[in-house]
Amino acid sequence: MTARAARAERLRAPLVTIGTLSAATLALHLRDPHQQGSWGFCPLAMMGVYCRGCGGLRAVNDLTDGNVGAAVSSNVLVAVGIPIAVAVLALWAVRAWRGTPMRPIPERAQHTLWWTAGVVALAFMVLRNTPTGAWLAP
Repeated sequence: MTARAARAERLRAPLVTIGTLSAATLALHLRDPHQQGSWGFCPLAMMGVYCRGCGGLRAVNDLTDGNVGAAVSSNVLVAVGIPIAVAVLALWAVRAWRGTPMRPIPERAQHTLWWTAGVVALAFMVLRNTPTGAWLAP
């Protein structure tokens, strides 16, 4: 296998992932989720419960318009998570280009990371559905 073919093979997964997420982001920019029903209806929100993802589509749309304040107001987890995801995707693509594998995260750290993310997401969901955290609701 030539060096060029090997690089193309390494880049396939990160580029397909980045391309797919970019297409979804463009769709959210072009079809405004602030319009009632433009992307369907959330059954939980219709019952008055805001899950951890409620407002996420609006947050992405707001970020594509450069309106960070509105994105944070729609869903602070998504607004904070997107720059982190972009950084991780960029690192993945650069490492694939260079042929340097991603360093595996130790299993104990993976468990800690997943549990922490789960607890934060659950706490966010519970808090945004209480009077104290009503400012977190979309």
